[in-house]
Amino acid sequence: MSDFIDSILEHDAVTGLTSNLSMGTFFLCIAISVIIGFGISIVYMITHKKEGFAQSYALTLIMLPPIVAVLLMLIDTTAGGLALAGVFTLTRFRSIAADPKDVCYVFLAMASGVVCGKGYVTIAIIFFVLMAVIMIALSLFGYAAPKTSDMTLKISIPENLNYSGLFDAVLNRYTTSWRLRRVKTTNFGSTFDCIYSVQLPENVDQKKMIDELRTLNGNMTITLTLFKYDDKLYEN
Repeated sequence: MSDFIDSILEHDAVTGLTSNLSMGTFFLCIAISVIIGFGISIVYMITHKKEGFAQSYALTLIMLPPIVAVLLMLIDTTAGGLALAGVFTLTRFRSIAADPKDVCYVFLAMASGVVCGKGYVTIAIIFFVLMAVIMIALSLFGYAAPKTSDMTLKISIPENLNYSGLFDAVLNRYTTSWRLRRVKTTNFGSTFDCIYSVQLPENVDQKKMIDELRTLNGNMTITLTLFKYDDKLYEN
């Protein structure tokens, strides 16, 4: 069985191409790249524990290193392997708005696969360990973490109330910055929805701010959403 697989790796019966790749080298590089992929996936989940993570993304990080590694092993030129792997990666992210930090995990997975595919498994392991320690440490210490939270504030007011400048004083007092993003009518024009993007300091009293806003909007509905402004949130 071993001799049969070796013969496949050394000579492709369809194309006639030959390679110096042995069965042992092939399985070793694939195994190490899979292990590193698991490691990158675990680091991703650890550093995204607070904001949450996607299972599909974690699985992608596991599969990407062996995919890149096998391309590098079977394509003679490094440039050709990298080009094909890059096409796969760009296809993965064309329709998904990824966070820059998430894209870095993909590049880490690709780089690890490249190093494994070139046969430098020891360097690949050392590289992954160093990057994992750095990324976990940066996450634990909250490096470059903002002191404010980006949120969306929706305030409903009756149609006979002028919203222009009505909430400015309260928003100036409780937020570091705010901006009116959208105004729309609801309930057949009897109500206005004013939608603001706001930045709140960590220690702000959100309830007190909402209570003060309620005294100005006739005690109608106020919604504070823990996300940045997104027009799709309030399309319906």
